Amino acid sequence: MVLILPSLPLAAACSFTKTATLPIIIFEVIVILGFIASVWFISRIEKQWWQQFLTMAVGVLLFELFTAPMWNNHHMGEWAYIYDDVSWILLLCWTALILTIVTVVDRFLSEWKASKRFLVYLGVLIVAVTILEAIVVNIGIRSYAPEVLRDMVNIFILGVPIVEVFYYTPVFTGLVIAFHKYWMLVLGDEPFVPIKYRQWLRSLGLALLAVFLLEMLVQPMVDNVGFPRWSYLVFDITLVLIVAWVAIIGVTALVVEKYFLHYPTWGRFLLALGIAGTFILLLETVLINQGYRVYGASAVSSFVGFTVPQFNIPIEVVFAVPCYLGLIISFIRYWEITLDNRL
Repeated sequence: MVLILPSLPLAAACSFTKTATLPIIIFEVIVILGFIASVWFISRIEKQWWQQFLTMAVGVLLFELFTAPMWNNHHMGEWAYIYDDVSWILLLCWTALILTIVTVVDRFLSEWKASKRFLVYLGVLIVAVTILEAIVVNIGIRSYAPEVLRDMVNIFILGVPIVEVFYYTPVFTGLVIAFHKYWMLVLGDEPFVPIKYRQWLRSLGLALLAVFLLEMLVQPMVDNVGFPRWSYLVFDITLVLIVAWVAIIGVTALVVEKYFLHYPTWGRFLLALGIAGTFILLLETVLINQGYRVYGASAVSSFVGFTVPQFNIPIEVVFAVPCYLGLIISFIRYWEITLDNRL
């Protein structure tokens, strides 16, 4: 079974209904006003307030771009979209909501360990995101790809799938918050306890956790076909690929730490993205062309139809790899720093 990519022009790939309704326009105005209120509030208590918003927004955008085929965001107006149906209105909404909750929790529970505060973030956000998701679903913005609904338990809360509430939301917010926290530590130039030796088993465990959580989340977008039967864990998630991704990330970390430790943090991060991304992309190319990775109809319909010469893979896959790695590497590094420094 081989992935066949249609040669769709960009206009056809983005041909969904964009005309906004009155309830959606009201929602968009409320979001913009809420974002302004969030900026005002956070800027009064945080010196690095614009860096806070920037890092959170980048984390949200990476996730939104990577998972775009899983959700449909329609009827928001021609002016409301960044790429395909990824909307800057929802980007502002998620950024303000998550950052405000993180800031308030950090303010009032500053004596708590970072790990305990992290659980509080997720608990509060499960409620807040479910309410917001219910709003966007019921006013006609949000719907779910057929592949996503196919793999979900048929139980809904206010129109929101229960899997969205108790799995997708904590994975989404957990990865985005870890990305934000890591880069705020980097930008803040925080002093850390020097660690002579990295605890590689722990780091591999963090990598396994991050890769598995993301693979579980995005598995409706792509089918893993033809792997050994014993390797399948849940749905079509295969241990073979999880081990392969983690091995590439681990070897990359070894190389960067051994030969490029003198580089600044952002330089090492970009090197890691480049090295790991290249090998993951090469492996993905082989798997796609040999029929082991088959993208679903919703993902294919969102592709613009441009394939990379010689590789025969959609350009979207090329851009998805650094989004995927950026979230995973930041998640690993944040928890390494947190645990090493007992934050």
